[in-house]
Amino acid sequence: MKLLHLDSSILGENSVSRALSRAAVERLTTEDPTLAVTYRDLAARPIGHLSGRYLAGQSPEVQHDQALQEDLALGGEVLEEFLAADVVVIGVALYNFTIASQLKSWVDRILVAGRTFRYTEKGPEGLAGAKRVVLLVARGGVYSGDAPAAGYEHAETYMRAILGFIGITDPEVIVAEGIALGPDQRMQATHKALAAVANLPGTRSLAA
Repeated sequence: MKLLHLDSSILGENSVSRALSRAAVERLTTEDPTLAVTYRDLAARPIGHLSGRYLAGQSPEVQHDQALQEDLALGGEVLEEFLAADVVVIGVALYNFTIASQLKSWVDRILVAGRTFRYTEKGPEGLAGAKRVVLLVARGGVYSGDAPAAGYEHAETYMRAILGFIGITDPEVIVAEGIALGPDQRMQATHKALAAVANLPGTRSLAA
């Protein structure tokens, strides 16, 4: 089996979402050492934003310069990594109420008609439903439940929406929130999330 591990936080070693995603991958690979892991750091190696040239470049009639060729090759590589993965672990950092732009650029390269979804007479149909996705979400404020800021949360909700669109309707989501409200809150939220990570079912138990 193959595992794709993505990080999107710009905070490096100070990132809670990175710590959680790393712990999740360690949990899954410890349970199943045969998992082949591919890692992509979307902050360290950003994917360019989707452009009109990129979309037009899908047509063989469009002349490709070197920059466009490299962009198309990267988009193809990113898509094939996702399609090949049985398990996808994503560190999701919340910035200004939504996901990092680096993660959005990745999303734009995997939502591809005919590959991860298709249009039918009954509407769009997801084609990636067989994948297991684990989202490790870190939020500076509190957005869950009846929190006053709940309506401003557009990271977890967005990821659930786009994953559902391509057929992944039940991602596993672990959240650490309130981490910008002080060191004690950060520690408590991180420890609680890490405890949830430690209880993630392994790939072998799910296959049994």
